[in-house]
Amino acid sequence: MSEIVIHDDENFERALKRFKKKCEKAGILSDLRKYRHYEKPSEKRKRKMSAAARKTRRVARFTRD
Repeated sequence: MSEIVIHDDENFERALKRFKKKCEKAGILSDLRKYRHYEKPSEKRKRKMSAAARKTRRVARFTRD
């Protein structure tokens, strides 16, 4: 369960932004989307392969220098 402490001088929009970022880092929304509906094994493989390709491109971009 993610929670944040709202400071006295902090506005609501800023606190909501921090909460959303914390939920994103914890992976709550991705888990929710993952279990929302059944995913065929072929779709799961395709999703994982595209994620691996994105990760490979990202790593290659930083190691190029």
